[in-house]
Amino acid sequence: YNAVQFGFEDVKEARLNKPQKGHLKKAGDSLKKYLKEFRFEDCTPFQLGDVVKADMFVTGDYVDVTGTSKGKRFNASRLKESHGTGPVHRHAGSMGACSDPSKIMKGKMMPGHMGAEQVTVQNLDVVKVDAELNLIAVCGAVPGPKGGIVVLKNTVKNNKVAKGEAGIS
Repeated sequence: YNAVQFGFEDVKEARLNKPQKGHLKKAGDSLKKYLKEFRFEDCTPFQLGDVVKADMFVTGDYVDVTGTSKGKRFNASRLKESHGTGPVHRHAGSMGACSDPSKIMKGKMMPGHMGAEQVTVQNLDVVKVDAELNLIAVCGAVPGPKGGIVVLKNTVKNNKVAKGEAGIS
C-alpha cells in the first residue's frame, strides 16, 4: 500500500532507542518524537522534508478526529498515607452502610481501568483555519486531555445528508 509517515516535535538523540534513530537517520531527516503514518492513493505530492500546514483543510469541511481518551474512572485515588489509614493506603475506604443493607449496593463507584483507548469522533465541522498560526478550529467534542495529540482526517461518511443540507426534506 502507499503511505506517508509524518513526524513532528524535534527530540534529543538520547531520548530515542536505536531502531528509532536508525529509521529516522535513514530517511535523512531530523529526529522526531512522534511518527504517524497515513495511507494515500497517490503519494507523489509529498517529498521528504515537506512541511504540512493547516491550510490543507478549509472552513466548512467535515473531519474525523481521532485521539486517546482520558484514562480515569470516577477520579479514584488512594487514601491518605498518614493519620490513621495504616499500611493500607492503596486499599478501598468505606464501601457503604454497616448493618442495615448488609451489602454493597449495585453500581458502587469503584476504582479500575477505564479509558486510555483510541476514540474517533466523526463528522466534526471545521469552523476556522488560521494558516498564519497553523491552527484549525473544530466545532464538537475532541477526545483526550488538554494538550493531547489528535489526528484530523477527511470524513469517511457523507455528513451533508445526515445534517439535512442535501436538499432532501
